Amino acid sequence: MSQRRPSGPATPRTGTGRAVAGRSTRPFRTALIGVVAGATLMVTAAPAGAVPEPPPNPSDSQIGEAQGQQAAAAAEVGRIAGLVAEAESELERVGVQAEAAGTAYLIAEEELAIAQEAADRAAAELRAADEAVAAAGRRIAAFSRDSYMNGSSLTSSAALLDSEGPGELIQRAAMLDYVAANQLDVLGELEVARVRQANADSAARAARDERAAAEDAAQAAKEAADAQLASRQAAYAEIETQKAQYEAQLQAAQIRLLELQGARNAYQQWAAQKAAEEAAAREAAERAAREAEAAAEAARTAARDAADSGGGNGGGNTGGGSGGGGGVSGAGYVKPTSGRVSSCFGWRWGALHGGVDIAAPIGTPVYAVTSGVVRRAGTATGFGYAVYIEGDDGAVTVYGHVHRYFVSTGERVVAGERIAEVGNRGQSTGPHLHFEVHPGGRMYGGQADPVPWLNARGVRVGGCGG
Repeated sequence: MSQRRPSGPATPRTGTGRAVAGRSTRPFRTALIGVVAGATLMVTAAPAGAVPEPPPNPSDSQIGEAQGQQAAAAAEVGRIAGLVAEAESELERVGVQAEAAGTAYLIAEEELAIAQEAADRAAAELRAADEAVAAAGRRIAAFSRDSYMNGSSLTSSAALLDSEGPGELIQRAAMLDYVAANQLDVLGELEVARVRQANADSAARAARDERAAAEDAAQAAKEAADAQLASRQAAYAEIETQKAQYEAQLQAAQIRLLELQGARNAYQQWAAQKAAEEAAAREAAERAAREAEAAAEAARTAARDAADSGGGNGGGNTGGGSGGGGGVSGAGYVKPTSGRVSSCFGWRWGALHGGVDIAAPIGTPVYAVTSGVVRRAGTATGFGYAVYIEGDDGAVTVYGHVHRYFVSTGERVVAGERIAEVGNRGQSTGPHLHFEVHPGGRMYGGQADPVPWLNARGVRVGGCGG
């Protein structure tokens, strides 16, 4: 099932990634010490009688000037790094508020649909009452027609006096009582129906007006948050550009100082060290992804075996721990994706961040945490693209900001099935998966902290106290 053709667009959305503020200059100092020590050893080990060429001997003023340039550039980089950190915090705040506004919009839509259903029920009851009144009217009309055809066109008093005997008198009196009682019942029923109609119409209009106002307010909040987000992203990009420029100046000053001190190859050593660190980071990320895929495959196999045998999800723990891939619990739960927890559940800046964010590159597989049925897959306000799954345990799990999704509404999935890819869509400031859990089964409300919920089911995502 994980090999089906994706239903979302394959072109990734460009987003603003988060930079690491305050890049350290320690590798330059380390390289400088190494080069100076190496030069000392070379002089010491020179054969007797061989006089090496003297190293460059810059003046104190030259070294002082280079050191001053380096210090000034480092100070400016530090200042810009502070601005970047502030911009990142502001960007996260606006993103959380925009995401909350999107959720409020969905909740308003849901409540509007409930109000419309209530109004429809009231209208149906009103139609039934009107039909009953009409039927009673037809009965009275039929009785009146029969009376006229039989010559009974007298008043009630005259009809009684016209009786030919006591038996006929009693019979006519009973008939008149019956007609009068039924007329009163019909009129009373009509009046009650009209009152009920007026109340139902008023309640329906009030509900529609209230929900429309809530929807308009949520939409306005979303638009304002989108505008703020765009503004903050532009400011963030400008600060990032400044930071890159000053980092380049600092790097040039450091290289110049090392050259004056006889360490011309320090920058190459630093570059090699950085390349090695990046290679190690890539290897760790790839290893985490492989572990996550192995854990998901184990969960899919367990689910298939359980389905084939007709049993439950039983079995022991079949997946790894917190080393990056997450675990597969005996109850059939897996880690939603591999990556680093970048934001936790909770209230910030007056808005609820209703899930946990797991940062990972675009295209990283996203897995169904547990078996269940897809209740929604596609565009979702605030998330760009999102997948909502109602699990067999009754909880709804949400996977937001995905790049592509591979499931459709009404489809059944098993724990560990690849349902989407990590993306950067919607109100997002960098590639990540926004994961939510609604234990009560509501689609858009009732969020709970996903980390302890996952921990209780044998799945560790790390971060956020988990």
